[in-house]
Amino acid sequence: MSDDVLFTLTSAHLDTGMRGIPVGTCRTSKVDPIKGVSYVGHPIADLAFKDPEEVAFLLLEHHLPSADELVAFSDDLRSRQGIDNRVFDVLRMLPREGHPMEWLGNGLTLLGMTCKTGDWAEDARNLIARAPQLVAAIFRLRSGWGDPIAPRSDLGLIENFVYMLGVPGADPRRITSLLRTFYILHMDHGGGNLSTFTGKAVASGHADMYSAVGAAMAGLSGPLHGRANQDCLNFVRQIGTDDEASVETFVREKLAGGGKVFGFGHAVLRAEDPRATIQYALGAKLYGDDPLYRTASTLRKVAVRVLKEMPKVANPYPNVDAVSGSLLNASGLTDSNYYTVLFGLARMTGIAAQIVDERTRARGGRGVPIYRPKFIAVDQG
Repeated sequence: MSDDVLFTLTSAHLDTGMRGIPVGTCRTSKVDPIKGVSYVGHPIADLAFKDPEEVAFLLLEHHLPSADELVAFSDDLRSRQGIDNRVFDVLRMLPREGHPMEWLGNGLTLLGMTCKTGDWAEDARNLIARAPQLVAAIFRLRSGWGDPIAPRSDLGLIENFVYMLGVPGADPRRITSLLRTFYILHMDHGGGNLSTFTGKAVASGHADMYSAVGAAMAGLSGPLHGRANQDCLNFVRQIGTDDEASVETFVREKLAGGGKVFGFGHAVLRAEDPRATIQYALGAKLYGDDPLYRTASTLRKVAVRVLKEMPKVANPYPNVDAVSGSLLNASGLTDSNYYTVLFGLARMTGIAAQIVDERTRARGGRGVPIYRPKFIAVDQG
């Protein structure tokens, strides 16, 4: 196929959610069916235990920072910390019945009202710097843990987030180790997932960064996208044992009844998601004795074996959500309603970086035009 013909569109592609249909380019990340996600050419396994600031810099600037660049970037993010107290005043008034993702959407709107600059790159850095304080405040205010905690000027991005969370009863060292890697693994995942595409589409109309990322988070909030980690944890909780034979019986009965095995399979991947592999290994180190982690580890073996027997299953392997919820629960973050917010905290970085690319670098700096896909009119009778 020549460079001029990237894709042949037929009527069979209509009303399929644009699955697999090329619409643009992505400079920050790539998803290979076998190798999984890479950021700017770096496999995720090579990045998972770096400083989160290094990886954020990579997505924004398209190269890993030198030692001096990392210090300057980290200092720059710390200098941007701090949220207008009016944001917290409004958050305190939100209904507790609202889902944490609804709180996050409102919080992003408030950030935009109080601190947007209109400069895409500046607003991206401000968002990355301030989102941890916003998310921590949502946890504390909605959960009744107390007032928001102000950031410190001597801590890294995720260290500060853990400090501002103040999770009751949690071991700060272990939760920091977990969330540093969790943040990196969830930062970006190509340009066509629902939340990223939504954010870029809204930004193409020249809405501000906060409005665009807020729209992206609305896309992430659905059960078919960002809430999958909640479903995976609930599935593991239903199993209730790490006995291999009992887990296999549970899986077979679930499938026989028309159910699904949550956390297994992927729209693009055809091998175990490297992000899952990394999390299983990290879980063994941090929370190897946790009952739910042990169940999730047993499920990793059993589900793959059973799903391989089903010829229509293209990918029987665990994805990033398979064990992440179990690890978050083990860390002390036991309310799974917040897991999508943690996913969103990380994914904002990649979405912001892609928006900066599309608005300021694409087409020689002219930017991608406003998104306007064609829908074909059909008989409405």
